[in-house]
Amino acid sequence: MYTIYCNMKGSRQLSVEEAHLNTIDRYSLFSDLLDSNGIVSESVLEKLRLNVRSILSCNETDTDMLDLCEHILFHNDMKAFGLHQLILLFIDWKKEQLDKLKSSLEIE
Repeated sequence: MYTIYCNMKGSRQLSVEEAHLNTIDRYSLFSDLLDSNGIVSESVLEKLRLNVRSILSCNETDTDMLDLCEHILFHNDMKAFGLHQLILLFIDWKKEQLDKLKSSLEIE
């Protein structure tokens, strides 16, 4: 389990589970999310939420996506700062997954 901060003071935080990161990866939720300036703003968070709503309208039975929405994306504490932290966490997690895959391939 990981923790991200949702504000600059660090007084609001969310717990992110590996299942949440897997769901983000499976649906490529962060792909093409940011503009060329790379700034995470409230409009970027709203764009992500609209994308997720669209996915859910096609596949309402995905409990992993519903869990991600309930606990992370649509949580009251989730703001642009929190999304930025989530993106950074996802990048680190993905890099870690690739490193594990590489090391397992080298062993065999």
